[in-house]
Amino acid sequence: MEINIPDIVAEVKAAFEQYEAALISNNVDVLDELFWHNPHTIRYGVNENIYGYEAISAFRKGRGKINLERVLMNTVITTYGKYFATANTEFQRQETGKIGRQSQTWMPTSIGWRIVSPHVSFLG
Repeated sequence: MEINIPDIVAEVKAAFEQYEAALISNNVDVLDELFWHNPHTIRYGVNENIYGYEAISAFRKGRGKINLERVLMNTVITTYGKYFATANTEFQRQETGKIGRQSQTWMPTSIGWRIVSPHVSFLG
């Protein structure tokens, strides 16, 4: 298996950056688009465990746009062959200074790379 094929890394990085821009602007349509539309998609958040795309989409639509601005640090995108990738980053909330971490598992689909399993948590 080839690790970090440059073209694949570039594709995942572009999708990751699209997700980040949508996240801090609370663009729910783009956030929904970037998740795999499948009951097997799981999101573990700071205060919630969400099972299935439909439940993730409902969560996004119900969440307010409060304290979403953040700075990313130590972002690492790794691809494994052409069909699996991870994106891991640390972040600091602009408003509170709180530090957290985020991991995402990505897979390619017929419509582009999609998140199949993310996790978000705060330190301390």
